[in-house]
Amino acid sequence: MGMTLDRLATLAECTKGYLSQIENDKRDNPPSETLLGRLECALMLTPGSLVELARWASAPGTIRTTVSDLQRKSRAVDALAARLRDRGVDALHESGELEKLISRISSGSSAASDVSVSTPIPLPVQVPVINSVQAGYPSEFTDLGYPARVADSYVSAPDVMDPDAFAARVVGDSMAPTYREGDIVVFSPERDTNPGSDCFVRFERDGETTFKRVYFETGSEGQEMIRLQPLNSAYPPREVEREAVAGLYTAVYVVRAVG
Repeated sequence: MGMTLDRLATLAECTKGYLSQIENDKRDNPPSETLLGRLECALMLTPGSLVELARWASAPGTIRTTVSDLQRKSRAVDALAARLRDRGVDALHESGELEKLISRISSGSSAASDVSVSTPIPLPVQVPVINSVQAGYPSEFTDLGYPARVADSYVSAPDVMDPDAFAARVVGDSMAPTYREGDIVVFSPERDTNPGSDCFVRFERDGETTFKRVYFETGSEGQEMIRLQPLNSAYPPREVEREAVAGLYTAVYVVRAVG
């Protein structure tokens, strides 16, 4: 369509970095249905087409096996019906083709009969704690060399099912009193980032990160800006161009020691 990633990010109301991860197949899970709906609109696709693909990609392997098996058997039944209309049952039987067609229908996976109709109760994922995030001005961040979803320590958060979720310890007091130094904040890449969300912010330059409440604004020259707002009034807000931000990940849970 001749559309740049910057333009698509603007139309879909997400970051260029997030779209780049999708484009380069670096995400294990599809985006939220809300974002997929915006992408369908921006790319002039049939409404619901991306959402349907995402649901299929997210379905458990046993479900996809069952559906694929049923689709295969359905095609085999259609082929048998067409040959019966064309040649008749006697001719198909004498040629041996009838036996082959019936074998195609009855052979293969039996997943359709093996899958239980009961729905398992999903369990929260183990969320890796990856280093610290500065609740102040951006500071250098590394993932300590760990691959995705691997860390020295983990936390569990009720209702957090995102397999790409991660957690970080708060350093500093710019997000006080809502967040305290030492709190472990869980972030979910699959959650939509709405204005006023508290976010783990990763910058394009040098992999810097910070933890701030974010607002989307327009600069004096019409450019898209993101305001990084501390909750502690002792710290001033900061505005950055949208293209300077590689990723925004919404906070969904806080783990805090009592006392």
